[in-house]
Amino acid sequence: SLTAYSLDEKVAHNYLVQERPDTVVAVVDAANIERNLYLVVQLLELGAKVILDLNMVDVAKSQGVVVDAIALEKALGVKVVTTVANKSEGLDDLKRLIHDIGRMELRPRLRVDYGEDVETEVDALTDAVWTCPADGPPVRWLALRLLEGDTDELHHFDAEPCSAAVHETLARSTARLRQRLGGDIESHIIRQRFAFVRGLVRECVRQPAGPVQTVSDRIDRVVIHPWLGIPLFLLLMGLAFMLVFRLGAPLSGLIDAGFTRLGTGLVAALTAVHAPEWVGSLLADGLVGGIGSVLVFVPNIALLFLAISVLEDSGYMARAAFVMDRLMHAMGLHGKSFIPLIMGFGCCVPAVLATRSLDSRKDRLLTIMIVPLMSCSARLPIYTLFAAAFFPRRQWLVVLSLYVLGIVLAIIVARVLRSLLFKGETTPLIMELPPYHAPVLKHLLRSTGRRTWFFVRKAGTVIAAAVVLLWILARLPWGADYASQQTLIGRIGTLLAPVFAPAGFGFWQAAVALVAGIVAKELVVSTLGTLAGTGGPGLAAALHAHFTPLSAYAFMAMSLIYIPCVATIAAVRRETNWGWAGLTTGYSLILGWAVAVAVYQVGRLLGA
Repeated sequence: SLTAYSLDEKVAHNYLVQERPDTVVAVVDAANIERNLYLVVQLLELGAKVILDLNMVDVAKSQGVVVDAIALEKALGVKVVTTVANKSEGLDDLKRLIHDIGRMELRPRLRVDYGEDVETEVDALTDAVWTCPADGPPVRWLALRLLEGDTDELHHFDAEPCSAAVHETLARSTARLRQRLGGDIESHIIRQRFAFVRGLVRECVRQPAGPVQTVSDRIDRVVIHPWLGIPLFLLLMGLAFMLVFRLGAPLSGLIDAGFTRLGTGLVAALTAVHAPEWVGSLLADGLVGGIGSVLVFVPNIALLFLAISVLEDSGYMARAAFVMDRLMHAMGLHGKSFIPLIMGFGCCVPAVLATRSLDSRKDRLLTIMIVPLMSCSARLPIYTLFAAAFFPRRQWLVVLSLYVLGIVLAIIVARVLRSLLFKGETTPLIMELPPYHAPVLKHLLRSTGRRTWFFVRKAGTVIAAAVVLLWILARLPWGADYASQQTLIGRIGTLLAPVFAPAGFGFWQAAVALVAGIVAKELVVSTLGTLAGTGGPGLAAALHAHFTPLSAYAFMAMSLIYIPCVATIAAVRRETNWGWAGLTTGYSLILGWAVAVAVYQVGRLLGA
């Protein structure tokens, strides 16, 4: 409806009401048309020039629902088009309508009869509103919104004496209506509006006599089962990671071999033309070694994005949110928080922005603070590198354990923060479960390609610039051996290394890599590659000189938890303020160090 609770709903509401767009395309689920038409009726009452898009007509037909588009067009006075968007059916007709709508005559505004009592007070309020400036929304629509209790619309009447007249009339009308209706005014108006919608549906829609048991309903008996739902979710995630590593490893090997040959060829070519040694080092050790050590994981990243896209497009992700609602409430979070958290597996920046869909400010802040604990795609190269080097037979299981570790820590942190900073009850989860769909290959490839290209583009810009800076720090002062402890970067790392000694990786290269990871998590791998002057098998061999399997896992845990990247910190500050951004940064750094130390020290006690 046009009633706005969350930030994203308020943005849409304010645009529709204040900006008065030329055309509004109302996309309606044809299989759930009665519930969907409620918003359409509100838009028509607002006076919007609406194109009604009856989408998913194929799903409606499979359920025995047939919508008479011509009858609906006449009843509402709008243009109606039918589409099956995921198959691109009807989209040309929709585009043509959007193009031509400006030349079409505007029909009289829809008027729903709300009964004599309400209509009397609407007229009284309308008379008061008429005394105000006429550049706002339609006066009848405003009167109805005010009677429904939408006090946000009172800003249209800030000027005196208009404000006093409207407030006084509204108070009298509200009191009279409550007495006559014997209850909530908003509920009465909603019931009357739905009664109008049900009348439309009876006239324009043919539906089966009884409830239809759909394929989605049968699948949901298992998928959202109270006991089977969460194990099934973990099983699907485990299967996704297994496929990511089983299918990605051969492709990563080919890319790694290509970068190795490229680096060797560059050095040979530059030596043949007698180029300075530092030029070959910059290109081979710096750019090729650093960027190549990240790009070698592009197949794994792309496969992970593909797996997430399949789960999203199939309709499963909404079920996952429903299944996890009980766990979310145990954490002190709203069930809707699961969606931003799942988005964090791709990138934490849009995940932070996605918290705008949460109604409560407390829920938003709490979710924002734990989003960085989700293992974003930028951390996957770190996991892949170390898991392949130290746990070659159990790569997918090790990586899955890190994703689960992030979720468990998010639960603990959320409970602590809820009890300390965000006391109060969480609101219940109300959401619509879409029908299952067979994912469309074109859409999967487009989504996966867009996300993967973002990762590659970052490697060619941010990471390339950072690699050059790291190479310079690893070369200076002149005369010192490249990437040695005597260079500037070696001195910085030596200063920080003792802090990480209790976690098992108290050497300067690890400290430098973690500092670089604050800029972008991919830089952890590229920094290690730049300092080692190699990638792939060469880098894996170099890691064995410093890490044990236990300290490698502690390093991965640290990389998961400690300070979010600067882009995420900026997103947190943008959605909150510097105080919350600082708190998120500080607690994650302390927690990351504590968990890494605990993993290493407890592991040593157990003889690992």
